[in-house]
Amino acid sequence: MAELADRAGVTRATFCNRYSSPLDLLIQVLQADLERGHRREAEARAQGGHSAAELLRLATAEVAHHVERYLPVYRHALTDPADSGVYDALVRHFGDYMLSFMADGDRPGLPEAGQRIVAQFLAHGFAGAIRAWLKDPTVTKDDLVDAAVACAPAWWTADGR
Repeated sequence: MAELADRAGVTRATFCNRYSSPLDLLIQVLQADLERGHRREAEARAQGGHSAAELLRLATAEVAHHVERYLPVYRHALTDPADSGVYDALVRHFGDYMLSFMADGDRPGLPEAGQRIVAQFLAHGFAGAIRAWLKDPTVTKDDLVDAAVACAPAWWTADGR
């Protein structure tokens, strides 16, 4: 922590007041980058002219691009139990995103009960798909996107809005 604080040009106390650990700082950086991808998806949604399936593919590709940008971090987190917080943060991020997605608009077929459970189910599945992609060098980014889109529930890609 002292080295990170020094590189950031702040005191260790300032760093400790802001972050509980170097992992906390890393997770905030990753979350900010994931949010940029969601903003790009929201811009495409606002522009119109895209089907729900196209928007899902765009959002999934944005996450895959994010993982590629931070590939050493995610690959390291696969093997180091101390960095399991990276995947926990992904699950939290995806879960929050999915709850927001479900709350935003009319989605034909969306289950009315247990939306938190549905969100967690999908979030863990998506984080698991990312882990599988990173563990298997024969799986491409396009394979990940195709598989994730294929596994999306029908209500996700319903164009009923």
